[in-house]
Amino acid sequence: MNQKSTVLIVDDQEAMRDALEGMLTNQGYELVIATNGQEAIDLAKQLLPDLILLDVMMPDMDGFETCQHLRADPVLAKVPIIMVTALNDQDSRLRGIEVGADDFISKPYSKLELRAKVRMITKINRYQRLLNEQLKFKWMFENTDEAYLALNNDKQITYANSKARLYLNLPPTDATINESFMKLVNKHYHQVHEPSKNPEPIDEKLTKLPRYIIRPDTKTALPIWLRVDVMEISGESEEKSLVHLCDVTETILAKRHNWTLGGQISHKLRTPLLPILSGIEFLIKNHSKLTTDKLEELLEMAYAGGTRLRALIDKILSYTDLSNMDKDTQGSCTVTNLLSTITTVKEMLPIESLLIFQQGHIENPDNLFIPISCTGIEIVLTELFSNAKNFHPTGTPTIEVDIETKPNNLCLKIRDDGIQLSPEQLANIWTPYYQGEKYFTGEAKGMGLGMSMVGSLVWEVGGTCQAYNRTEGKGVVIELNFPLKTWD
Repeated sequence: MNQKSTVLIVDDQEAMRDALEGMLTNQGYELVIATNGQEAIDLAKQLLPDLILLDVMMPDMDGFETCQHLRADPVLAKVPIIMVTALNDQDSRLRGIEVGADDFISKPYSKLELRAKVRMITKINRYQRLLNEQLKFKWMFENTDEAYLALNNDKQITYANSKARLYLNLPPTDATINESFMKLVNKHYHQVHEPSKNPEPIDEKLTKLPRYIIRPDTKTALPIWLRVDVMEISGESEEKSLVHLCDVTETILAKRHNWTLGGQISHKLRTPLLPILSGIEFLIKNHSKLTTDKLEELLEMAYAGGTRLRALIDKILSYTDLSNMDKDTQGSCTVTNLLSTITTVKEMLPIESLLIFQQGHIENPDNLFIPISCTGIEIVLTELFSNAKNFHPTGTPTIEVDIETKPNNLCLKIRDDGIQLSPEQLANIWTPYYQGEKYFTGEAKGMGLGMSMVGSLVWEVGGTCQAYNRTEGKGVVIELNFPLKTWD
């Protein structure tokens, strides 16, 4: 709203208009002039003033009739009206009250009295308008399916609507909230992630950048993804930030589902098709020369490939159920399973040169696990190894995988020897739908959803992702950190 109150002065006499305008100039008002009743009504509809100073004695439509028209309009009915009159008799004031005037001032009027009345009425009216606006906004916020919070300078929550209280596990009332927004987020969610940067631990600083917070899955519920938008508020208000929490779970999981399904079709179907097609081709060309034993061997090989193909197709079809796909990526993967999954993905793609390094001796790898299923790890590694192969100048990368276990953390570093990325590409590699990167001169290659979906799988289990260029040679390093747990 405009910080100045608008005062509409209505008088047919120029001298009276000038006198009123002179008394109110430089008093903090926006002054608007009307010379007759109809002009006053038109301007009032257009401007919705904070106060109307209305002269009674005007030709054609006098002040009483003008006041009646204003009060008949549902929008203008609550605009305060001070009637300016030379009439002091009781009947005129009673008539003014009947048509809806709020106050009177008599000619010749006192400058001090006029200013005092205008100041008092405009303040009351402005306060009432602000209160009405606040009530309307509060009603809207309480009845929307979106979550909104207001934070003060210390990031304490001064207001949270019902949806926000639900997301932050707060009582569904106006009870005082004693914990800061960031503390509540840390209690119930993994992290705040700025998609244009590498994920960092949540701190007390809010910026205007959107970010995501992720509540991990439970035995009875899938993960919840919330996008956090922050608007900083200037001025003297107690509220310094308005926070919007938008549930983007369905979008994230649906995009991941489509990406995973495409990956399954693209990579997994090739392996079982090879023995089937190769065996049948050999039979067609050499069937008359083959012994019975050789024929049986080739048919068994083709049958085994067909059986495996059928199993893969059944699994891929099960991914059409989004909930099944997400359940399949949740669970646990031991260090032993991780090592075997790396080998599986290497053979499936295939990758000709892959080296695995374990930092230090890992005791009892079957007892150590990360909170993501073997299927989830396979999906992640398939994307990373495929990128290393597809974006390598010759398509034959040497991939190095470093596995380092710490007391509560497993660090997985995947290095290739292909191209390096620009600072912009590295900054946006985890951003959903980032497009337009040029990995090779003259050839545009979009990251699409792949890397952002890798990030989504890692973030959901409380992990972090980083991407940076190798310092000792060409290529990129993808660093994934997972929480490390034991079965004990």
